[in-house]
Amino acid sequence: MRPIFLDKTFAFLIAAIVMLACAATSAGAAEGPAPEAPFEPAVGSDEAVAIFAGGCFWCVEEAFDQVEGVVSTTSGYTGGHVDNPSYKDVTAETSGHAEAVKVIYKPGVVTYDHLLDVFWHNVDPTDAGGQFCDRGDSYRSAIFSVTPEQKTAAQASKKALQDDEKAPSPIVTEITPATTFYAAEEYHQNYYKKNSLRYKFYKNSCRRTATLEKLWGEAAGSH
Repeated sequence: MRPIFLDKTFAFLIAAIVMLACAATSAGAAEGPAPEAPFEPAVGSDEAVAIFAGGCFWCVEEAFDQVEGVVSTTSGYTGGHVDNPSYKDVTAETSGHAEAVKVIYKPGVVTYDHLLDVFWHNVDPTDAGGQFCDRGDSYRSAIFSVTPEQKTAAQASKKALQDDEKAPSPIVTEITPATTFYAAEEYHQNYYKKNSLRYKFYKNSCRRTATLEKLWGEAAGSH
């Protein structure tokens, strides 16, 4: 994923540029500071926070914005060891962060279990090297549990998929406690709305929808 349309065009029309623009650098991230404190969301009394990583955060935003009971979505970075990382830091694979989306929702309207269902059917949980055409650890799929209850629910949902013979396998998506979430640059927020033509070209070129349909059938991309 790149913020400039020409980057997208060349990345998907010319195989050599796909390799250069989307492949992750293989060098590991440098040893970072001490682990961050647990994530502490600040939301309204009738709201809760969930955090998911599913590759391109533009696409994850779009999926969760369609869910009734979701108040807002924010693209950002989490799960790494660098304070206030930039998009360049994250996609260079030097910060340890994943592109992720913070979902603020109303538990009285939509359950966390339903959000988990939406998450699974909008990612390829068998891909340990990224998601779709976006390669590298920063594009990994992950569930960042904000509460112990979320962790229990996420683990149960993952096990249910692992035990389902009809589900894709193996399920490699990680489940980890949420830590500091950093909002991404403003041009990333609601990108699928603000730049709809460029976004659609990217998503189609990345074969995200086609891959989801192959993995999940009629449930692909469910909301």
